[in-house]
Order: sequence, then C-alpha cells, then structure tokens
Amino acid sequence: MVDDKKTEEKKKPAPKKAVAKKPAAAKKPAAAKKAAAPAKAEAAKNPPAKAKAAAPKKAPAKKKLSGKTVIVTQTGSPIGRQGYQRATLIGLGLNKMHKTRELEDTPCVRGMIRKVAHLIKVEDAA
Repeated sequence: MVDDKKTEEKKKPAPKKAVAKKPAAAKKPAAAKKAAAPAKAEAAKNPPAKAKAAAPKKAPAKKKLSGKTVIVTQTGSPIGRQGYQRATLIGLGLNKMHKTRELEDTPCVRGMIRKVAHLIKVEDAA
C-alpha cells in the first residue's frame, strides 16, 4: 500500500505557469487612428498641383552582341536532373523545351554549355 501512494504522487501534473502579458504601451490609442483617417481623405481629394504626364513606355532594347555568338536550343527536360543542371539552363536563358537563345561566345557561357551539353543543342552563329 505504501508503494501505491508514492506512484500516485509522482503522476500529479506540474502546476501551470502564468502567461506573460505584452505591455499596453505597444498599442496605438484609438484617437490617433481616427486623427490619421481625415488627413488621408483630404490628401485623396486634393491631388498635387503639378501632375507629370505619363511618358509612353518603350519596349526594352535588345542588347547588341559583340563578337562571336552561339545559338543554344534546349532539347532535354531538366525533370529528374540534379538542381545545378536546372539552374544552369535558367542561367543560359532556357527554361522551356525547344526554346532558342543567341548568346555571346565567352568562356563563361562555354563552361555552362559543357555542364548541360546533354540537354541542349549548340550551333555557331554566322
């Protein structure tokens, strides 16, 4: 009987701790919120005196490639490949099957082409 009392005492749950409350100073008073609302309404009614006319947007100009170029076409899918191969294709500007890009023939681009040579087709541009 003595052993039963000891095991019952051990099974009692620990007392709950009091939850710390956040300081009330962090909350904004309701009066400050109401005062800000009319100021916004007045600004909306009275637009600035000088309004600039919106200039028509031009299409971004294509970069002129200097020197030699290569034409790269994606022929294989990156699905099931390692992550770095997918990232390399995106770096080359290829993210969909049969998409073609004309790139500068630099050692950097050649290195990227070598990494994913099994997923792309390369042609020398004239």
